[in-house]
Amino acid sequence: MKITTVLFDLDGTLLPMDQDEFTNGYFGLLMAKIAPKGYEPKKTIDAVWAGTAAMVKNDGAQTNEAAFWNKFAQILGPESLADKPLFNEFYANEFQNAKSFCGCNPQAAEAVRTMKRAGCQVVLATNPIFPAVGTRTRLRWTGLEPEDFLLCTTYENCRWCKPNPNYYREILDRLNLQAEECLMVGNDVADDMAAQELGMRVFLLTDCLINREGKDTGAYPHGGFEQLMQFWAKLWEGSI
Repeated sequence: MKITTVLFDLDGTLLPMDQDEFTNGYFGLLMAKIAPKGYEPKKTIDAVWAGTAAMVKNDGAQTNEAAFWNKFAQILGPESLADKPLFNEFYANEFQNAKSFCGCNPQAAEAVRTMKRAGCQVVLATNPIFPAVGTRTRLRWTGLEPEDFLLCTTYENCRWCKPNPNYYREILDRLNLQAEECLMVGNDVADDMAAQELGMRVFLLTDCLINREGKDTGAYPHGGFEQLMQFWAKLWEGSI
């Protein structure tokens, strides 16, 4: 089946970054915003991680947004729910400064634009652990806009997380796609290559490779954006 749709991961794929550097910088900015409201740094960061774990373990019974805030409120108290607007304000404003913890690769935006010009659909398949406002902010650092994508996954519109195959299945169902007509591009061997389990083609972008389990990367088509575009062109032409 011919490829009609390419799914792109964001962090470490379209947006170059060192995950640890970005996370540390992000938490620093977040605490500078909310500490004056009485949030103690260690307990708050632990609560964010616990909420993130709850999203990753989400079984589809609720949105990832609900999974996060339910766990967050269990740790910091139900009164923390009233501060959701404060967090959204952070993602729309102060979070912009986290751009300094990321790189920029113009080849990423050009790859998306080249595919779209050819008539290929593109999806932003970033792990949906951020709110939409935070996802839009990060995406714009790449030189792209949310409107460039058929769908952007966020914690509001998803009920699963990578590497659960149901995350990818939810995208397919929502867009009425077959796995065989999709290519998933990402830098995380565990999270992104999991799309292969459903029958999607995959490409492992190695510029900011994450391979926590030390798997053989040679098992996947891989390389930088130049190699990606060569691989996509062959898929698009139907020659492989």
